[in-house]
Amino acid sequence: MLTKREDIEKRTEELLQPIVDAHQFELVDVEFVKEGGTRYLRAYIDKPGGIAVNDCEVISRAFSDVLDREDYIQESYIFEVSSPGLGRPLKKEKDFARSLGKDVEIRLYRPRDHEKEFTGRLTAYDSHSVTIEDEDGEAAVFEKADIALIRLAFDF
Repeated sequence: MLTKREDIEKRTEELLQPIVDAHQFELVDVEFVKEGGTRYLRAYIDKPGGIAVNDCEVISRAFSDVLDREDYIQESYIFEVSSPGLGRPLKKEKDFARSLGKDVEIRLYRPRDHEKEFTGRLTAYDSHSVTIEDEDGEAAVFEKADIALIRLAFDF
């Protein structure tokens, strides 16, 4: 049984996917969140070379008509389309596959060896776990259920 939020996210993904596909973009993620008393329905899209503001506007305009027609969200909300950005979380199998061999940051729900944050090269993953290697070549395996956030690491 899906929660109301999961149901809205799933329905949005189903309705949005054909529009995103038609423009040859990738639908990275959909989230329905509450921030500071306001609800947001956010779609994250990407394409090779990155997403521009007008790409977001095209998808937003096309999907607004669908949202008006389908009217499946009772609460008031703001719909946003954006690029996943640099700190893009890894959520789906394709995200992990694309990130193999790259540096990732992992944030855990509960500390492990007095640490909650780990960084390393993603060397393996499956449906239950993620394996990273630190700069000394030491491997660490994390259960996906223990991971609050995993995303590509970036250096500035």
